[in-house]
Amino acid sequence: PLMRLLSALLLWLALAPAALAQDTGRFVEHQAVPSTNVAPPHVVVWLPPGYDQGNRRYPVVYMNDGQNLFFPERSSYKKVWAADKSALRLIAARKVAPFIIVGVDHPGKDRFRQYFPAKVPQGALRQGIEGFAGPLTGDAYLGFLADELKPFIDRTYRTRPEPKYTAIAGSSMGGLISLYALAERPDAFGKAAAVSTHSPLIGPENIAKAPGLADTIKGSWRTYLYDRLGAPKGRKLWMDHGTATLDQHYAPYQQVIDAEVKRLGWRPGRDFETRVYQGAEHEENAWAARLDDIFGWLLSDWR
Repeated sequence: PLMRLLSALLLWLALAPAALAQDTGRFVEHQAVPSTNVAPPHVVVWLPPGYDQGNRRYPVVYMNDGQNLFFPERSSYKKVWAADKSALRLIAARKVAPFIIVGVDHPGKDRFRQYFPAKVPQGALRQGIEGFAGPLTGDAYLGFLADELKPFIDRTYRTRPEPKYTAIAGSSMGGLISLYALAERPDAFGKAAAVSTHSPLIGPENIAKAPGLADTIKGSWRTYLYDRLGAPKGRKLWMDHGTATLDQHYAPYQQVIDAEVKRLGWRPGRDFETRVYQGAEHEENAWAARLDDIFGWLLSDWR
């Protein structure tokens, strides 16, 4: 009996690593997804456990700054959101249905322009921003996401393509473009997480040099959200920021956004969640630490 028990234990130990590896989902890389809107980006898809067994269809979260989501060696900062790990925890706890993550790489030096919500600033403010940054290409990037990448993902994988089952998430400028996607393309995206959203639009040091510029930016947000976001109509929006490093400058602008979103009929806790993380910095480890909160709230109706 002892030998049989020992043999069984050795067999279990031999099989356990393979079983565990299989249970963490798997990654698929697409080196350059074709596009007429942007330079074809590298895209990494994470498929959840069980994807290869059966015919189930899955919701999808599209995430910006794909370099910083999964693999420290690909990250500019050697630290990541560990988005797959957060998904695994929430799926295992049955807080959300299994879902696919699509990480889209940023374009390097053109990141600011590509993630900029082009319609938010108007008139002289937009001209000033384009004067130092160059043409703002956020609309072209949304065209890629909604009209090129999403159809490609829906053709290639077993997705649930409806907006309710399609989310977009990102941080900083990636948070800006996620909010923008929810407002501009509700036909594609029904949920957005705008994390540490760079709501001042430009560097705080630039705003400090120009009296009245902060009020102009706040006014731009009020006008844009009133004109373009509208009532929730089944959509969900998460926004947050920390209180340290770059995030310490965000509160006055986020408060304006919060007030306008609520005025448009988004109900706190149901359609809209806004949180402040005391002491949290503007960096990947801080975002990883609250990703369970973000996914857990935003995706809670994926069951």
